[in-house]
Amino acid sequence: MSRDGRSGAESVDPEQLWLRPAEPRRGRRPSFSREAITAAAVALADAEGLEAVTMRRVAADVGAGVMSLYSYAPDKETLLELMVDHVCGELTVTDPPSGDWRADLRAVARLQRAHMLRHPWLPVALSTRRVPGPNTLAFLEHVLAVLRPTGLDGAAKLEVFAQITAFVAGHVAHEIAQGAVSRSPDRAAAEGRYLAAVAADGCHPELAEALSAPGRPLTPDATFTRFLNRLIDGLDTD
Repeated sequence: MSRDGRSGAESVDPEQLWLRPAEPRRGRRPSFSREAITAAAVALADAEGLEAVTMRRVAADVGAGVMSLYSYAPDKETLLELMVDHVCGELTVTDPPSGDWRADLRAVARLQRAHMLRHPWLPVALSTRRVPGPNTLAFLEHVLAVLRPTGLDGAAKLEVFAQITAFVAGHVAHEIAQGAVSRSPDRAAAEGRYLAAVAADGCHPELAEALSAPGRPLTPDATFTRFLNRLIDGLDTD
């Protein structure tokens, strides 16, 4: 919690964080930088999860005292803002939009999914409102250009970006959770028998009809693509 009583992302001053250069306190010049601190925190989160990221652990990884880190990141929330924007620097798009906004938006979502799978802590970090830093703004600029042919106004474009990002984050979080659960063949068979019994009891006709439909590929890539297509095809751009 900040000194004024705010907690979480609300405690971070975006002007202080993004518009003013990171400068250490007066004294001997340190052997590390804000970039090095952020990179160490990202590596720690990638390896051990977001819970492992503490100021003490990060300080140890960069070979600094804990107190010296506070000149660059006064609290963990500020560090988290830096981490999110740092990894967003990986979302580089070199080709301009093609003009086919649906195809380009699908490419954006696939890029985001791959990005979040590389950094499994990101979906959780993005669940808290963040003020976009320079790398995030560069990616947002590309997405807004992708959406230009839709004719949507600026507010609607920003909503679409938020909607796509939230969908990808939620889907990846579920994908990661499912990957961590090991279902035995016996368990899967038991679930199938249970659903078949429920569908046959006469009390769930809609479910029975749904379960009788032909199956679809259940690979992570195929499932993500189907869900994404429904979302994009359903966007109202009138």
